[in-house]
This record gives sequence, C-alpha cells and structure tokens, in this order.
Amino acid sequence: MSEKVVVYTSTYCLHSRSVVRLLKKNNIEAEIISIDGDAEARAKVMSLNNGNASVPTLVFPDGTLLTEPSSSQLRAKFDLPHLSLSERLKGILGNDDQLQESG
Repeated sequence: MSEKVVVYTSTYCLHSRSVVRLLKKNNIEAEIISIDGDAEARAKVMSLNNGNASVPTLVFPDGTLLTEPSSSQLRAKFDLPHLSLSERLKGILGNDDQLQESG
C-alpha cells in the first residue's frame, strides 16, 4: 500500500482544491487523482462511497477514509493546529492579495 495519502478530486470541486491546498501548505505528501475523465478512478471513488462519486475522498495508508472532510476533520487527522475563521476562509478561497482593495 502507498505511504502517501491518496486524494480523489475533481477540477470542478472547490472543496477538493481547498483540501489539496491544505495538504501542500502543510507539506503532506499525497497522490492526487482526478476523477474527471478517468472511469477507473471514478469507479473506485464510487465503490468507496456507496455508489456516490463524492470528492474529495481521501484514502490513508492505514486504510481509513475521509469523504468530503471538514477543515476540522482534516486538521484532527493530521494533528494540525486549529485555525481562526479568517485563516480557514483563506484556506478555502485562497489568499489572492490582488483582490484586496488598494488604498
């Protein structure tokens, strides 16, 4: 079994993007697999989620699974510190300084 977390995603899923961003920001190695146009990956996700193509779906080296996890669930699983609401929103939406008003 892989020593990396396997993350099934979709390019259309904002939640998937935020999960991948959290993993990268915290230097957590992961194998990212998009189910878009990949029938085998989609079938795998559906087999893990009672027939639903739910993303993000994370499969851990120990065999445990998280489907559409909250930020709190991910932080608990990886033993990461709790974040404030504004920090969580930056993680979800990104931190695009260009969107801030210039003064």
